[in-house]
Amino acid sequence: MTWLVNGQPNTSVIASFSSNLDRTDILHWVYQQKMESLSVLGSTPLGCYKKLIEYHKNGDLSFKYVKTFNMDEYVGLPRNHPESYHSYMWNNFFKHIDIDPNNAHILDGNAADLQAECDAFEKKIKEAGGIDLFVGGIGPDGHIAFNEPGSSLVSRTRLKTLAMDTILANAKYFDGDLSKVPTMALTVGVGTVMDAREVMILITGAHKAFALYKAIEEGVNHMWTVSAFQQHPRTIFVCDEDATLELRVKTVKYFKGLMHVHNKLVDPLYSMKEGN
Repeated sequence: MTWLVNGQPNTSVIASFSSNLDRTDILHWVYQQKMESLSVLGSTPLGCYKKLIEYHKNGDLSFKYVKTFNMDEYVGLPRNHPESYHSYMWNNFFKHIDIDPNNAHILDGNAADLQAECDAFEKKIKEAGGIDLFVGGIGPDGHIAFNEPGSSLVSRTRLKTLAMDTILANAKYFDGDLSKVPTMALTVGVGTVMDAREVMILITGAHKAFALYKAIEEGVNHMWTVSAFQQHPRTIFVCDEDATLELRVKTVKYFKGLMHVHNKLVDPLYSMKEGN
């Protein structure tokens, strides 16, 4: 597993770094005129979305050959509700880029048959050739998508009951009223994410430091679903200084060194468009 530490507790720096990695990957596919499948997730990558929009508006990046698959959606929340992931993604990302709306796939939490909706989502991913790049964050309890602690590490897209910690954390998006927070969601499984060719996890803040410690320095554990990525061949963790507070000093120094080497390897690819 490749893991990168950014030395500053600054989410804008994390956004720039992660979006540059996204940009390089997407440009590679655009110049080959091939379709890339990009999995996007939630609010953690918001700064990354903004930088990708900036690249697009500057003429540096096109999403014409990109398909996206959002990782989860609340059950029972209207599609046009401001806190639905459908509304969130369209308002913060999709409507600002040149993606074909037919290529932006989001689970329907109001489907008549929720299991059939999940099965169809898995089929669409397979028909697209699988996920090329997964981008997402984690919860303080180490959950990825809505794969709460205790989830199977080989799970597929399914209906999940949300943990109380997740409901409490999400209350801030629903005026602090727990009665308004959805208690169930459709989510891709850990196995679905593990099938992605590349995975990029963004982790910021001291409140997620223990989850990062569990993901990096301890073993694979279904109570910390993010730890499954220890067994993924191409995973990058992008985090700020605060997120490393629970890690050993030696661990942090080692991966900071790798970050500098990685930057030297990746930077020339950022100018690929200008050189063509």
